[in-house]
Amino acid sequence: MDKVVATAEEALADVTDGASLAVGGFGLSGVPYVLIHALFATGVTGLSVVSNNCGVDGSGLGVLLAAGRIARVTGSYVGDNKEFARQYLSGELLVELTPQGTLAERLRAGGCGIPAFYTPAGVGTQVADDGLPWRYGPDGTVAVASPPKEVREFDGRRHVLEHGITTDFALVRAARGDCHGNLVFHRSARNFNPLAAMAGRVTIAEVEQLAEPGELDPDEIHLPGVFVQRVVELTPDQAADKHIERRTVSAPSARGTVRH
Repeated sequence: MDKVVATAEEALADVTDGASLAVGGFGLSGVPYVLIHALFATGVTGLSVVSNNCGVDGSGLGVLLAAGRIARVTGSYVGDNKEFARQYLSGELLVELTPQGTLAERLRAGGCGIPAFYTPAGVGTQVADDGLPWRYGPDGTVAVASPPKEVREFDGRRHVLEHGITTDFALVRAARGDCHGNLVFHRSARNFNPLAAMAGRVTIAEVEQLAEPGELDPDEIHLPGVFVQRVVELTPDQAADKHIERRTVSAPSARGTVRH
């Protein structure tokens, strides 16, 4: 039952070229930085990544992207990642954009063994019909487009069929975890992490604080250990290394004189 692995490198030792990965995080919140950097060090390439976004330039999944290690991305948005946009528009990267809620449910469905489901999201658009650009050609034309999806009517409303997602591996980050793989996420870092963890056939979790067995209150656990195969405890420095995607600072306001 002890799923703790000594190092991130050891936990990732069986990830090979062409592997598919579900990766937690939203923007730069809850991103498994240590696992991503350890994966970069292995030199694996041709990866298929499922994540809400692909990090930013120089951080998160952006590190793998800039090195040309990612061949395909299934996600919800490009964001401010200029290299992501460049590779997509130049035809170097296949990108399947999908509505954010649909992506979340596809990951959850895959983790629950549900092969497909119907949703009204995307009906009447290229998401359901066809023609959504997946890969561009060098001349800017669409080289690979999304295929049409099945659409059915339920209770007078049209729904599109979406397939559940499972991946070879999943990389996630949790605030706390125990040796059995039970995980607790801190606030917004909860985002896509539990869903990505559910979708991976082999899920690897980096945890900021490793708890003793039985120390976690069962009512506090966000993801049960049945979905996690390997746990890597972070050092204090690694746990404290958290990035901010966009820092906004406002000018101090003038203080008035208080009269009594």
